[in-house]
Amino acid sequence: MMERRRERRTALEILYQKEISGGTSEDIILSRSLFKSTPVPEFARRLIKGVIMHQDQIDGLIDRCADNWSIDRMAIIDSTILRMCCYELIYEEEIPVGVSINEAVELAKLFGDEDSSKFVNGLAARIAKEVAVPSSSSREGKS
Repeated sequence: MMERRRERRTALEILYQKEISGGTSEDIILSRSLFKSTPVPEFARRLIKGVIMHQDQIDGLIDRCADNWSIDRMAIIDSTILRMCCYELIYEEEIPVGVSINEAVELAKLFGDEDSSKFVNGLAARIAKEVAVPSSSSREGKS
């Protein structure tokens, strides 16, 4: 569990840096690997690639589920966490729904402001209902 949590954090840092800098994820991964002398783990790479590949669909879903909010008005860290959570909910079927939401909330507590975790939790739960993912008890897999 802790390994995937670290990989989610790595993916968040890279996606956030991409959003802020406008650079490519490949360049950020390369510079990070050179600077830290460690490769970016496979699960983190899958999250990064998946969020980028499906970002238009994910952003549309977030916009539909966010009452009186658009993704452009959200804090960048919150929108990035929500994009990762959405990607997991839609495309990582082996990860239980509750785990994806909980991990997003934990990232929001760590990196967001004092209201981020509540915002992410509520919106992620709405998104999970919107995409009609099975309950966490019926989805198996690693966290």
